[in-house]
Amino acid sequence: MKVIEILNFNRELLNRLFNLGITPKHYRFIDLYNEFIQLKRQGCKVTYIVAHLADKYGVCERKVYEIARHFDADCETVAAEKMENV
Repeated sequence: MKVIEILNFNRELLNRLFNLGITPKHYRFIDLYNEFIQLKRQGCKVTYIVAHLADKYGVCERKVYEIARHFDADCETVAAEKMENV
């Protein structure tokens, strides 16, 4: 299968994701975010969670904060912010 075939087959989904400011690379951080939420529910301090996850997933602490904020965002809010930046 060629790249164009995959893109064409998933065109509608990719367009919706793009319009919401979601990129395919975000899938890599689903486990990180789920663990962030789990640790937060257990009562761990956010600074500890961020440091732990940054080390575990090999990203900087700023990236963990960014992921948490982005994944927590309402889709309509993300889309509106994207339109403001156009």
